[in-house]
Order: sequence, then structure tokens, then C-alpha cells
Amino acid sequence: MLSDRAKLRRDFIARSGWGHAKEALLAGDASFRKYFRLFAPDGSSAIVMDAPPPQEDVRPFVRIGRHLLALGLSAPEILAEDTAHGFLLLEDLGDDTFASVLDRGGNEAELYERATDVLAALHAAPDRGLLPDLGAYTGEALIEAAMLLPEWYLPAATGRPTPADEIDAYRAAWRASLDHLPPTAEALLLRDYHKDNLMWLPGRPGVRACGLLDFQDAQRGHPSYDLVSLIEDARRDVSPAVYDACLARYIAATGLDASDFRTGFALMAAQRHARVVGLFVRLWKRDGKPVYLPHLPRVWRLFERALQHDALEPLRTWVDRHLPPETRRIGSA
Repeated sequence: MLSDRAKLRRDFIARSGWGHAKEALLAGDASFRKYFRLFAPDGSSAIVMDAPPPQEDVRPFVRIGRHLLALGLSAPEILAEDTAHGFLLLEDLGDDTFASVLDRGGNEAELYERATDVLAALHAAPDRGLLPDLGAYTGEALIEAAMLLPEWYLPAATGRPTPADEIDAYRAAWRASLDHLPPTAEALLLRDYHKDNLMWLPGRPGVRACGLLDFQDAQRGHPSYDLVSLIEDARRDVSPAVYDACLARYIAATGLDASDFRTGFALMAAQRHARVVGLFVRLWKRDGKPVYLPHLPRVWRLFERALQHDALEPLRTWVDRHLPPETRRIGSA
């Protein structure tokens, strides 16, 4: 017996001209979304995004995806849509995520440089790739996202709730650190720009060889943010040579002031890593998902490196006081 949701999906597939296709569950993700691959008798394939309302809304994906396509980038073509019921029929970009290609021994430098070029091209687009009415991932929004550290990691590390005065001091440290952020034009942030959401499409030229997934949460903010996501990956060590090459490549391609950009990069790195160390503990404590804990030592190393920048002295002082080295061992073997 098909569930009501499955019946709605099959109806959408039929209305989209793929009623003759076989369906196979491809993947789910951390949200309510599921993905199915359709196999047609002629050998063609497509992807169905099943994103049930009211928990999910496919309209941001449609809007950002079409925008990226218009900029000459490789987001999936949207072949059909039913936004009211949360269904999209998408171009099938295959199975070669950067993660899978790297696992098979793919050329790390080639993949990461191409992904860096995508960011440079996106941020060189008119209005820095921005669209009207995008939310801002800046200022207090950055701080709010980073609150996962005192709210989840610190209690797990110390065995006690975080007192209100320590939380207030953490916010103040972030505000003082972000005061050192050099002014720069905001750019489009895809927000989850890493090996699992990038596709390797070597048959396409230039930046189109890097396919883009999972961009529905795009916002505007500091142009370094997605580069941080790419080369300071919470779940993979990027080689130092590739790391340095990508950072230099982006700065050279965009013509941004290197010192100012690196300051912003350090601040965005610290923010992302502070959020992730708290997020991984929340996934463990609240959601019963300890699978992310082995990555915490890597994230702490990246966080500690970012904290060495002079701009982050206020936050470094707070971390050293409340999370000394012996408390940074959750997830260590």
C-alpha cells in the first residue's frame, strides 16, 4: 500500500511525463527532504526532491537554483515543479560527489581549485551574485548561530549548565571580535559549500565542472564564508598545499585586499567551527547521533588556529578561560 505522500509523489511524476519510470530511493538528509532517482526505459534518469510542507519549502531552492544557472553555474536544471505539495523534478547530476571522487583517489588540487573558481566567479557576478530579499548571515545572526558552543559543548565538557554570566561574556567576546571585521561588499553565500554538496562533472568546461547541491539556505554575508566551508571542512583534512593554493587563488581572482580578506576568513572560520563543535555535541546528546564525535578533534584544531588571529583575541580569552585544553577532548580516541 502506498502512503498518501507516495501517492502524491507518483501523481507528480506522472504529470511530469515520467510515469513510465522506475523509482529508487536515493538519499535523505538532515531535514525532512528525501530524494528519489527515476530510471526511464530509454536509459535517461532524473531526480525527484520530496520536501513535504509545512516542514519544508522548495521555493528557495527553485529561486536560488535558477539564479545560479543564469550565472552560468552547474545547479541542477529544474524540469518540473509542484511547490504547493513540495515536489521538484531535477536534472540528475550523477553520483560523483567530490567526497566519492576523493575517496577513489581523485585529484584533490584539481577539484578544490575548480570549486574555488566557482566562488570567485559567483562573487564577480553583478551585485556579487546577490538576489533581493536574502537574509543576512552577519553580525548578531553569526553570533546566534555560534551559541551552540556554550549551550551544548560547554555543558558536555564541564558537566554543568553554562551560567548566564558566561553566556553573556561569550556574546560580548564575539561582538568585540567582529568589531575587527574589515568592511567589504557582501556576497552570496551558499552556506553548506563542501565536498558532500559538490559534484564533479569533468565533461563540462570551466566552472561548470563543479556541480552545486543544497543551496536553498543561501544568504548574504562575508565573501570568505563558503571558502572556509570548503577548505576547513569539519569532516576532511585538506592538504596544506591545496589549502594555501585555494586561499591565494581566490584572493588573486577577486582582487580583494589580502590582509583584510584573511582577517575576515579567520573570523568566519572561528564562527563556523564554534557552531560545529556545539552542533556535533547536540546531535550526540539530543538526537542520539554520536557518529560526528570523531570529527571534533579536527574541528577543535581548526578553531584553535582561527583563534590565533589578533582580531579574535577577545574570543580567544573567553575560550582559554572557560574551555582549557583538557576540556577539548570530547571525541578524541
